[in-house]
Amino acid sequence: MDEKEAARAAVREFLTTRRARVTPTDAGLPPQGTRRRVKGLRREEVALLAGVSPEYYVRLERGQATGPSAGVVDAVAGVLGLDDDERAHFGRLLTALTPAARKRSRSAAKGLVTPGVRVLLDSMDQLPAVVFNGRFDILAANALGRALLAPVYDLPGRTNSARFLFLDEPGARHLFPEWDRITADTVAMLRIEAGRHPDDHDLTELIGELATRSTEFRTRWATNDVRIHRTGTKTFRHPLIGEIALPYENLRVDAVSSQILNVYTPQPGTPEADAIRLLASWNADNPRNDNSTAGARGRNSED
Repeated sequence: MDEKEAARAAVREFLTTRRARVTPTDAGLPPQGTRRRVKGLRREEVALLAGVSPEYYVRLERGQATGPSAGVVDAVAGVLGLDDDERAHFGRLLTALTPAARKRSRSAAKGLVTPGVRVLLDSMDQLPAVVFNGRFDILAANALGRALLAPVYDLPGRTNSARFLFLDEPGARHLFPEWDRITADTVAMLRIEAGRHPDDHDLTELIGELATRSTEFRTRWATNDVRIHRTGTKTFRHPLIGEIALPYENLRVDAVSSQILNVYTPQPGTPEADAIRLLASWNADNPRNDNSTAGARGRNSED
């Protein structure tokens, strides 16, 4: 599948799954009997409610409409009940249909961690911190970040948290007691990245590997759900410090290359902060875990 067709397929799959979840009753349409052949709304029903012709909506859903206006996009988004993250994703999918956007995507998808970011990581010696790209490759980590995510580094191949979640499921379920929630969030964010960079070869390769080797991933990927997480709490069941719920902040490092600085931020004086200090103490005495940013760099094709 070439780049243009991949971008069209992304629009088609997203709109089809969003249309399938809206019933005629949800949309305020009168009852039409029980023998409906499609789940959710028909294309012509979306067109009617959005105020466009059925022919135009079919072209839009197939990724063949040229430059739909903001009014049309908003109308379709309203009919399908898209939330803010889904609406933004829809817009990115439409933008990705243009040749200029595909060219920008090819040049932006391989951003590297700058020396300044590595200095910033190493300066945060009391907080675990990791830099991910939009594919969930670990590009760099400070000593505490690597110690916290040590099991992720043990999986052969590219150091990638999505691979760990789905390809080492027993280990991932042990490290992350909330595995179901975390995997759903991860796939939803990978969907956003696929919409942002539809022709990223490394992302396509990752999705292909996960879809081939994990039924759980295939099931979640087929939902086409999208969601952004900027802050929250993640629970770990760590082999050294036991079960611990850590608040985190996701800070965008580079908007073009989708790099995120993920920092875990336990409040001072809490048991969670004490547990992180214990992890830091162990890490300082373990020669395997020094020079962690270099270690993260050495395990990834990004650098």
